[in-house]
Amino acid sequence: MAAITDLSCMYRWFKNCNVVRDLSEKYVFITGCDSGFGNQLAKRLVDRGMRVLAACFTEEGSQKLQQDTSYQLQTTLLDVTKTESIKAAAQWVRDQVGEQGLWALVNNAGVGLPSGPNEWLTKEDFVKVINVNLVGLIEVTLNMLPLVKKARGRVVNMSSCGGIVAAIGGGYCVSKFGVEAFSDSIRREMHYFGVKVSILEPGNYRTSILGNEGIELRMRKLWERLPQETKDSYGEDYFLIYTDKLKNMLQLAEPRIDAVVDCMEHAVVSRSPRIRYNPGLDAKFLYIPLAKLPTPVTDFILSRYLPRPADSV
Repeated sequence: MAAITDLSCMYRWFKNCNVVRDLSEKYVFITGCDSGFGNQLAKRLVDRGMRVLAACFTEEGSQKLQQDTSYQLQTTLLDVTKTESIKAAAQWVRDQVGEQGLWALVNNAGVGLPSGPNEWLTKEDFVKVINVNLVGLIEVTLNMLPLVKKARGRVVNMSSCGGIVAAIGGGYCVSKFGVEAFSDSIRREMHYFGVKVSILEPGNYRTSILGNEGIELRMRKLWERLPQETKDSYGEDYFLIYTDKLKNMLQLAEPRIDAVVDCMEHAVVSRSPRIRYNPGLDAKFLYIPLAKLPTPVTDFILSRYLPRPADSV
């Protein structure tokens, strides 16, 4: 028992030693703080005494977060799909941090829908997701990098296991693969400026990114707008089975998001943040192995999840 206690004390000592000093003097800017990961991270960092600059998409989300925290947190409205909104937020951050610079930028804002078989989607469906998850993330980062460089701080980008394995059609995985590439490239470029870049690749967690509308209704809307020729090539059974499997996958999403927020917090406050974080058992035991297998093997496994179309060979 004494040995276990000693080990526990040593672990806490090491953990505390690995935390950046003077956190109460450092600023962190987080996007997507209305709910979910960003909301919880903002609250945790306030509890640590950090100066949190939280960007919300809605006035309601902004007011609620402000009420739930303290004067150490300030909020602003941000639409990451609009250049003028991003530039206004960057100027607001610049006014807050001054010559001290920005210790951490956390790109958390994201959407997941619409998703589904690629042929069922339109260009606009892809653009809607990519503009938030990838283009918005890039533009926010480019506007904030001078402030992060000044503080020799870090950038934390929210990717996904969908950024290493394309398990579903639509703009989500496309955008997350892009986040991976952008993050890898700026990590190498920022190395000599003393800036660290971390990527989060969580598994399947239940957050507002999945939307409030029922999956059956969303899929029905996609199905009904298809040309009859496309419907005939897939068949009604494909639609029903695909919808049911997608519904089951979303129902199995982990509702407890603490593991993801733990990783985000570590990336912000640790002296040695990791390059990649993979919270979630499905991330560790399903998606990462799938990403490392030979492509034909991965294709075979994932294709077994898809129904067989009516017009299949």
